[in-house]
Amino acid sequence: MPFFNLPSLSSAALLLSMFAQPVVFAANIQVSPADNLQQVIDSSDSGDAIELQKGLYQGNFVLSKSLTLKGEKGVVIDAQGSGHALQVLDASSVVQGLKIINWGDDLTDQDAGIYIAKKAQGALIQNNFLQGGGFGIWVDATKDVQILDNKVQGDLTIRSTDRGNGIHLFNVTAAKVAGNEVWHTRDGIYIDTSNQNALLNNRIHDLRYGIHYMYSYNNLLQGNYTENTRTGYALMQSKYLTVLDNHSKNDANYGILMNYITHSKLRNNQISGVQNRLNPHMQKLTTSMSRKKGLEGKALFIYNSLFNEFSDNNFQNSDIGIHLTAGSEKNQLKGNNFSNNKTQVKYVSTRAQDWSGNYWSDYLGWDMDGDGVGDIVYEPNDSVDRLLWKFPSAKLLLNSPAIETLRWVQRQFPVLKGSGVVDSQPLIEPNNS
Repeated sequence: MPFFNLPSLSSAALLLSMFAQPVVFAANIQVSPADNLQQVIDSSDSGDAIELQKGLYQGNFVLSKSLTLKGEKGVVIDAQGSGHALQVLDASSVVQGLKIINWGDDLTDQDAGIYIAKKAQGALIQNNFLQGGGFGIWVDATKDVQILDNKVQGDLTIRSTDRGNGIHLFNVTAAKVAGNEVWHTRDGIYIDTSNQNALLNNRIHDLRYGIHYMYSYNNLLQGNYTENTRTGYALMQSKYLTVLDNHSKNDANYGILMNYITHSKLRNNQISGVQNRLNPHMQKLTTSMSRKKGLEGKALFIYNSLFNEFSDNNFQNSDIGIHLTAGSEKNQLKGNNFSNNKTQVKYVSTRAQDWSGNYWSDYLGWDMDGDGVGDIVYEPNDSVDRLLWKFPSAKLLLNSPAIETLRWVQRQFPVLKGSGVVDSQPLIEPNNS
């Protein structure tokens, strides 16, 4: 009796037909500038790798299937001033090691150095250098894309407002944007209507907004660095943002701007040197920025934003440490350091705000029991400050007997003093956690 059953005739035929199918292996295709690159792309099979030898490749190219397109040092793709330099249209495509220049600058047509379409799910864009006036990398409703270690440089001959953004994410889900450097574009990274994305360890400098969020939920923003921008981090119309370990240095208008932000957490961010001044790098961005008018010098500006948590952040060496306005209440601030800002807090409203447990470098109280907490309340503003903010022309009387009399009356009759921001447990030493 046999130890096994012989397959039926139909099963045997099926097995034979399976083994009869040809096995297709991915090819590595070498291309030189003398070859027709688009023709090589079109004749390749999905999964193939196309390796460009050094030299100049002129034209506008389309990856219509899943391919790897990579170049050795010295490869240049020149789009000759119009359209997208490279379009990525299929899933799991890879673009690596290319220098891409001179694509179009029509922002209405979304001209980009690399344009990633919706069907290109899981695309990888890595170690490329892009320089041009339009958008650097445009991601259009794509899922799971990775944009890693690229450099994107804008065109200083174009006005700042007429340039494209360095990396532009629209309706994107689960993207990872990490290790990129962007400068001289309009905004560094612009993220619109996009959820569950991570922006990590990017360096952005010498442009308008470093990182700009609009209508985006559940995003992680961690370890990024902005310098010499008008606004380091412009967070607008978004919810459930996690903003960790980011740096803003020498930005002119705002270090962090929050406009209609709710249910978000900001922790261990380092915001320094936000001042109403322009350095030589900033003056190159646009002629309209050569004037200081309108620059605000605020390390943190909170506009109509509620239910957010701020902890272990450093706001220092700026014109204004924190400015709240337009109903920005019900936020929690604890363990933050406000150091050496010309004005620590600007809060015009009279609704009481108790931020317990922060460090203020201008606190003049004492700690008799040595518990690390001041024995008297820290109050950064009084009614006279709010009066001067509401009526700036009254600053002409700042050191006059009338103003000094108002301050004296407040001290002598606290019942006449309006409510505002206080810290009932101010830290004696900076929080180093």
